[in-house]
Amino acid sequence: MHIHILGIAGTFMGSLALIAKQLGHRVTGQDQGVYPPMSAQLDEQNISYTNGYKVSDMPQADVFIIGNALSRGNDCVEEILSKQYAYTSGAQWLSENVLRDKWVLAVSGTHGKTTTASMLAHILEFAGYNPSFLIGGVVEDFGVSSRLTDGNFFVIEADEYDTAFFDKRSKFVHYHPKTLVINNLEFDHADIFDSLQDIQKQFHHLIRTVPNDGLIIHPEDSTNINEVLAMGAYSMTQALLGSKLKINDKGSSFDVEGATVNWHLLGEHNMQNGLSAIYAAHHVGVAFDVACEALNTFKGIKRRLEIKHQTDNITLYDDFAHHPTAIKTTLSGLRAKVVDEPIIAILELRSNTMKSGFHQQSLVDALANADQVLILRPQNSDWDIDTLFDADCLFDSVDDIVAQLVQINQGHFVVMSNGSFDDIFNKLISKI
Repeated sequence: MHIHILGIAGTFMGSLALIAKQLGHRVTGQDQGVYPPMSAQLDEQNISYTNGYKVSDMPQADVFIIGNALSRGNDCVEEILSKQYAYTSGAQWLSENVLRDKWVLAVSGTHGKTTTASMLAHILEFAGYNPSFLIGGVVEDFGVSSRLTDGNFFVIEADEYDTAFFDKRSKFVHYHPKTLVINNLEFDHADIFDSLQDIQKQFHHLIRTVPNDGLIIHPEDSTNINEVLAMGAYSMTQALLGSKLKINDKGSSFDVEGATVNWHLLGEHNMQNGLSAIYAAHHVGVAFDVACEALNTFKGIKRRLEIKHQTDNITLYDDFAHHPTAIKTTLSGLRAKVVDEPIIAILELRSNTMKSGFHQQSLVDALANADQVLILRPQNSDWDIDTLFDADCLFDSVDDIVAQLVQINQGHFVVMSNGSFDDIFNKLISKI
């Protein structure tokens, strides 16, 4: 079968393309604004795609999978509807063709989905379970963001964003997990949700799909999650207690059920991610000591405080943080590690929620652990960022940011964006 994917370079759709190819399908696609790591992964897997949405680039495919970034008015979408071609969403295609035969372990929440799902897949692999997975980032331990095996278990990052222009339910409603992790729950995606209650409603739809012999794993002290569970839970639930995080030369460590995780990752948020992954793996039979031993060897995922370049005086990081809570936990974890060494935060406000201005004050608080802040002034935003930050923090171009950074001769440079940030790393590395 020939499958053509519109939006193929998105983290979900690019991962889906790999699985479709593993099933033996011919896979092609289209997208715009293609950049690493997904573009590199598609190239490595010899999956062909074109840039832009020209109807002339559309092949005569058997089915078109349409990403949720596309809407009515897109030339390719209009062509598909007019010609009555067969089409579906990525989440629905995955559910009908892959997930129905698997024990699905889904990781949901506002933050930490990619990291926790990667940890969980690594634990299951280490324990010999040979899991399939689809994760919104390239997992260092596997070198890819998705794979399909003949094993019984499928780990998936369960996103609350909507499915497609023709299906406004959250993508995760299609996955039907037996093991469900809810890491946290905050307001996000202001472009499609009007309130936290709207998001909670979608999470309750997800909870209603977990069978009565399934398990929902969540932190004990989350009011927002507890309110969702109070709407009705029909399966077993497990509230996770925190553990004491200890900082060491390697990174950090914490204890779990008589065993210890001692790894290079930093921060309370990563400890919580690790606990969720450990207990999810335990639900399918992995012993606690084996799970902890697995995490001791966990390499991480790209764009999560990933070191891109290092000199004697400067360490340059790439981090996907795009929400104030994620920014805060990333910087606080790094601060605990580097103590009084300078931290310079370089931020692109790219997500729709950040551009909306919903998180204005919490953004200021989130950056408190940075000694210096450099922000690319957002275009077409709904609020005036100049009222929150001094003029010397704001820049109109990445080139201006790079020019400022090269004058700083030491510190930890943390670049935070969920996009390409106008190729900032290549521009900066060549000069430092």
